[in-house]
Amino acid sequence: MNIYQHFSVVGFCNTYLVAREKGSEALLIDPGHVDTELINMIETNQYTLKHVLLTHRHPSHSEGLGTLKKIYNVEVHASAFSSYEFLYHPIEDAEVLNLCGLKIEVIHVPGHSLDSMAYRIDHALFTGDTLLCGRIGSTPGYREQALLISSINQKLMKLDENILIFPGHGSASKLRIERMFNHDLLQLGKIETERQNWREDE
Repeated sequence: MNIYQHFSVVGFCNTYLVAREKGSEALLIDPGHVDTELINMIETNQYTLKHVLLTHRHPSHSEGLGTLKKIYNVEVHASAFSSYEFLYHPIEDAEVLNLCGLKIEVIHVPGHSLDSMAYRIDHALFTGDTLLCGRIGSTPGYREQALLISSINQKLMKLDENILIFPGHGSASKLRIERMFNHDLLQLGKIETERQNWREDE
């Protein structure tokens, strides 16, 4: 499997081009900004772009779709909890997609947004804004933060520790590294444990 990262200063977002092998059908994950560099990446490697996966509906992850669809005839896949002005294939937690010769496991990880999805493709995990290198995604409030931490611990942290993490912002990481050093998970998990202990003592 080939994975290419495209970073854009517009939104400081990552877009990922994924294909089984060079010259085959390919898919994009989170086209936040489509520019000539991204188009050249697709064309120079002779990929046939067929599908787009969205981790969630925030503009820095989906705004480039308008430009992309003017160039390529792509099918878009996104959470059934989302709402878009264009046609797309709604997907749900634990669904398995077979696209471009790739087996894609869909993982619903709410908290940053209700429609947040992560995608596992072989040894790679594309996490959008749920789990990033050294931190977790932003949330609008404490309840959403607790939901996100719970979602990460229940859905992502139980996966193989050698899985590579490709987030929507920032650098790549590894699940084992995040288990050991992710500041937000360690600090917030400690706070939540202390809260539970206080409740038990009351």
